[in-house]
Amino acid sequence: MESATPRRGARFAWRAITRGWRNRCPHCGRGKLFATFTRHLQTCPACGLVYERNAGDTWAYTVFGDRIPVALLIALVYFGVFRGHRALGVACFVAVFALFIWTSPRRWGVGIALHYLTRVYWPDDSDPVPPESGPA
Repeated sequence: MESATPRRGARFAWRAITRGWRNRCPHCGRGKLFATFTRHLQTCPACGLVYERNAGDTWAYTVFGDRIPVALLIALVYFGVFRGHRALGVACFVAVFALFIWTSPRRWGVGIALHYLTRVYWPDDSDPVPPESGPA
């Protein structure tokens, strides 16, 4: 079932992902995603969007988003940054680990936004995605 609203372009997708990075609802941009540092809300307090319709819907996005920083750490070890320059290796490891922790809610927010985009681009009649209320 195609929607009559023009919300399927790259600009729409970029806006939803940016909102997820800022820990805001990918649909309206007003509601927050997280109640605490690691626990996201079930629905948007502003527009009512259900963030995760079924438990585990955003799991794949979270796994891929978490594996990229871990792959950077593995690459640092593999290419011998620790052997050649111990202080530089430890500094890189600490910096990547700190970025990994600091960006966790943001990466999870992007995962929720990507899940939202899949729901918009491939709609399901039983899916409770609120109608578009206009540009925000």
